Amino acid sequence: MPLYIKDPEVDALVDRYLAASGAKSKTEAVRKALLASIAALERQETLAERVSKVQRKAAAAGLKPREIDDKSFMDELWGEG
Repeated sequence: MPLYIKDPEVDALVDRYLAASGAKSKTEAVRKALLASIAALERQETLAERVSKVQRKAAAAGLKPREIDDKSFMDELWGEG
């Protein structure tokens, strides 16, 4: 399916990318830019990976989850206890 973009700002950005990247055509410039962007997105850490890293650092520092449950305390604060 063809891609038609009629936005002058996008056209100017493609021209800038053409000049900076050495791409030989606008099609090649768009292909290169999209491939680079997709690769960068795929290299990003997921939220689960970032959380896991923080948990490992916390465990290495000796931090542990609290052993008590705050439910009764919260219930008391809300007048439900």
